[in-house]
Amino acid sequence: MNPEKEAKNPRIADILEKMTVFSGGDIHDTEHWLKVWGYAKTIGELEGLDPETQFVLETAAIVHDIACPLCREKYGNANGKLQEKEGPPLVRAFLEGTGMAPEAVTRVAFLVGHHHTYEGVDGSDWQILLEADYIVNASEGGYAPEKIRAFLEGNAKTGSGKRLIREVFRL
Repeated sequence: MNPEKEAKNPRIADILEKMTVFSGGDIHDTEHWLKVWGYAKTIGELEGLDPETQFVLETAAIVHDIACPLCREKYGNANGKLQEKEGPPLVRAFLEGTGMAPEAVTRVAFLVGHHHTYEGVDGSDWQILLEADYIVNASEGGYAPEKIRAFLEGNAKTGSGKRLIREVFRL
């Protein structure tokens, strides 16, 4: 394969900027995905992900709720399962022209299409995205300690994610 012809992933900063523009000034949505990205980045680095998996994870965290505006317009709400249904095509279109490797785009779209699915988790990127999104949803939604403990005991799998959940929620 010709190295000059290989796809080169864009910088995370470029994706952050593009998603900020895409969010159209919706500060709640922007702050949400920024927080999820921050937790995902932290957990991924603490868990020692390889650079490509870390890149896919961070990209997925940034765009995980890309379908929220469409879902609110189309269905009147941004239910997680609706986001999973509508998100992957939006992600593919959003990442088109960024230079991202096709396999990375496919994985990001998959993760966005499963970021509220806790069964069948097939990689650390998916697991960490679930944990990061849960931390932010629980803090924004004022989840009861019992609900957070249930997630911690039943769904959190990474050591770093578990530690952060315990510390953030003082469990």
